[in-house]
Amino acid sequence: MSLKITDQCVNCDVCEPVCPNKAISLGREYYEIAPDLCTECVGHHDEPQCVIVCPVECIIPDPEHQESPDALLAKYARLTG
Repeated sequence: MSLKITDQCVNCDVCEPVCPNKAISLGREYYEIAPDLCTECVGHHDEPQCVIVCPVECIIPDPEHQESPDALLAKYARLTG
């Protein structure tokens, strides 16, 4: 499942540079995660790096973009080609 950033985001800028897939970008009001690029760091790290560094814990699973671990790994393979 892709992750999403809630409106609790304080735009601290720490999540964007740690995303290995460049899935995080500044939206209109706060940072957003592109579900087609988010693999929850599968293939890169054991844990989602954005979740680890977020000081306000506003990054959560996105129920609208549920994916199995196998699907996340397949997405990783497609993105890294």
